[in-house]
Amino acid sequence: MGGNVPALGRKPAGTVAVGEGWQLLTIRGIPLRIHPSWFVILLVATLAFQQQYALTLGNQLAPAGLWAVALVTALALFVSVLLHELGHSLVALSQGVKVKSITLFLLGGVASVERECDTARGALMVAAAGPAVSLVLGVSLLASSHAASHATPILGQVVEQLGALNMVLGLFNLLPGLPLDGGLIVKALVWQFSGSQRRGVEVANASGRFLSLLAVGLGTVLLLRGGGIGGAWLILLGWFGLGAARNQKQMLIVQQALKDLKVRDVAQRRFRVLEADTSLRQLSRLRLGTAPPIGEGADGAPPSEADGNALPDWLLVCDRGRWQGVIDDSPLQALPVQCWDRETVGDHLQPLASLPTIRESAPLWQAALQLDDGNHQRLLVLSAAGLPCGTVERPELGDAVLKKLGLKLPANLLTAARRQNGYPLGMALGQVARGMVSSGDVTALTDPAGR
Repeated sequence: MGGNVPALGRKPAGTVAVGEGWQLLTIRGIPLRIHPSWFVILLVATLAFQQQYALTLGNQLAPAGLWAVALVTALALFVSVLLHELGHSLVALSQGVKVKSITLFLLGGVASVERECDTARGALMVAAAGPAVSLVLGVSLLASSHAASHATPILGQVVEQLGALNMVLGLFNLLPGLPLDGGLIVKALVWQFSGSQRRGVEVANASGRFLSLLAVGLGTVLLLRGGGIGGAWLILLGWFGLGAARNQKQMLIVQQALKDLKVRDVAQRRFRVLEADTSLRQLSRLRLGTAPPIGEGADGAPPSEADGNALPDWLLVCDRGRWQGVIDDSPLQALPVQCWDRETVGDHLQPLASLPTIRESAPLWQAALQLDDGNHQRLLVLSAAGLPCGTVERPELGDAVLKKLGLKLPANLLTAARRQNGYPLGMALGQVARGMVSSGDVTALTDPAGR
């Protein structure tokens, strides 16, 4: 589903964002939304049906009647699309996967899910559910078209039209390439037999890219031969398919980067070191920026606020070269000013173990997972000897992964990410890491710090 495809075609994951459009209603707790682009395809479908009915029903209906029947057929077709996506969504719910929304848009419909299924069997069931609904609808409608035509020829034609279209939608979505349902089925089958979800994605993505290029080529030939809207539609579907294939390839690169890169590759030094006998008065001046530097900030610079970082540097405390703990501003808030000269930071230490930590040798996916699952803003990086040697935050993780994608982030965007303490460009590396764990691509550790 993360590219769960609409019955009228597929879209690259992320083309329609959750929350876009207008919410009409809720089905089993799933919001149903209408994207503005849906009205375009509704108009096109209505025009197409009107032209067809003008040839077959022109002597039975007035022009206004033809338009009304065409509109009803188009709306009924999108009810079929909705049922297709509901098939995916209800099976996903049965597999414990939360469905955020179903959105009808230009190319049909898309169901947005929180994550993929944990097992290949579950992914196969979810992928197959949509085409199964469309095929069952198609067979049922075609089987009832004769009885409907006895009631009225107009109803018979509408039922037959919808039955044929549902058959086409179901069979089209079974084509074996991402982001079609058939591609998701191929991915699940390869995953099941190879034990590797990544291998399944690679095979299905390659197949999807081939089908997309074929669609673009056939569409171009049709256009050159006067195929009109059919050729243009094929080119549009192929273009969206190529976009989905590109997105999937980038996701594979991101996952590989999170496995290959180590925490030491991105660690900064966003902590400062104080001696245990430093007075609270000096601590106060340091926080106000009026004291001379005591220790170093990131890359030897003053406190990290100067380079756009949202968080003040951690203040770690040593006593004659031995790590003692960490100090925050709580003593300054709890004690009267008169006590600041005789009280020292050593009197108010918290243990280093109170900070979230991670080994410098850990892969980046563990850091992304720990930052998100623990809702931490920063991790303390520990050396092989278990001593503090740096820190890691979301902006640095995102910047390193983007470089693996061949993208150099402009300094102003990285500074903005630091101010918000978030991933650049809205990257969701924590979700990617969770997907890697749930698919078995990596094995989560109970204690990334290695304690």
